[in-house]
Amino acid sequence: MKTCLVVDDSKVIRKVARHILETLNFQVREASDGREALDSCLDSVPDVVLLDWNMPVMSGMDFLRALKDSDIVRKPKVVFCTTENGMAYIRAAIEAGADEYVMKPFDRETLESKLQIVGVA
Repeated sequence: MKTCLVVDDSKVIRKVARHILETLNFQVREASDGREALDSCLDSVPDVVLLDWNMPVMSGMDFLRALKDSDIVRKPKVVFCTTENGMAYIRAAIEAGADEYVMKPFDRETLESKLQIVGVA
């Protein structure tokens, strides 16, 4: 079974994402900020990370940079999931190592297509 780490400071977003991912047969873990997410990835690397941009403690971009610099050999695919929709944000995320980008709010079809693009669905 594929695994996904949902990283968002909103419990509602995590719950919605979990529901969608579980219907797509993913095993889901959650983190409420980038630091928690990094610790989770260092403990057990998921297949994909669904990552929020704006979070307390450690932002999505800081998490992405830390993940890139970590000793993790098989890096997870990263799909940024955020309300930030400007081209500069998207470009910055991709340049920092994100594999794909999805806008909030998202639905099952949109998320499934993004997961297919990165090769995990």
